[in-house]
Amino acid sequence: MPKLGANVSIAKTGMLLAVQESISYEADTFMIYTRSNRGGNARPIENFNREKAYEMMKEHNLADPVVHAPYLINLASNKPETFEYGVELLREDIRRTEYLGIRYIVFHPGSHTGAGVEYGVKRIAEGLNEILTGEENLFVCLEGMAGDGSKVGSNFEELAEILSLVKHNDKMGVCLDTCHLYSAGYDIVNDFDGVMKRFDETVGLDRLKVWHINDSKTPFNSRKDRHENIGQGSIGFEAIHRIVHHELAEGKPLILETPEGKYKEEIAMLRQKA
Repeated sequence: MPKLGANVSIAKTGMLLAVQESISYEADTFMIYTRSNRGGNARPIENFNREKAYEMMKEHNLADPVVHAPYLINLASNKPETFEYGVELLREDIRRTEYLGIRYIVFHPGSHTGAGVEYGVKRIAEGLNEILTGEENLFVCLEGMAGDGSKVGSNFEELAEILSLVKHNDKMGVCLDTCHLYSAGYDIVNDFDGVMKRFDETVGLDRLKVWHINDSKTPFNSRKDRHENIGQGSIGFEAIHRIVHHELAEGKPLILETPEGKYKEEIAMLRQKA
């Protein structure tokens, strides 16, 4: 059975609320931000009720949660202050994720803002080389992007190049988003196996740690990041259902980030066997 969950809240009681919300969706896993997804100051991680959360997770068979780092992190920036802020923020969020005992933190690689993809790739790796010590007890996962604007990491070659430049890349993984893949021109509807073969040849399936499961408001190869509810977009229910039940999704956290808060309904739909 697929390990399905959703992006959930940490308001007031932190990780404990995330677990309670996930239980209400009858989920198997979940994803949180440990602060506002826009960055800024964070609540003390010691107040996230970690022990109570894990007790409840065990009771309800929740496992393999994921942290998403704030969107404001931009390691591809050619502005020194933006780059350094991103380094410090990601470094701190890695520490917070480790405190919570979570094995995966996902982040957006960043935008080169006109400096060029080659610059952006090297700058992201430079930032990760400042951050990673090799002692981390988790995977820092690059999220593949949709190809909008000057964002880096919308194709497998760029992700592979970043990984190749990171010294401690044994601590690195990849998160693939179904909406982003389809919008970036990877035809996961008609040739999912072919797309994943290309990913394996370019990046390596051993790097794939997390899936984000979203339909797309925009057409194939639109280069736009617009999530839609499952079955209501251009990817469609059949293709997404096939992906979440595919062997390459087995055992991995599959996180919904769809609009309108229909997580319980969507998880139930996707969990059904064909």
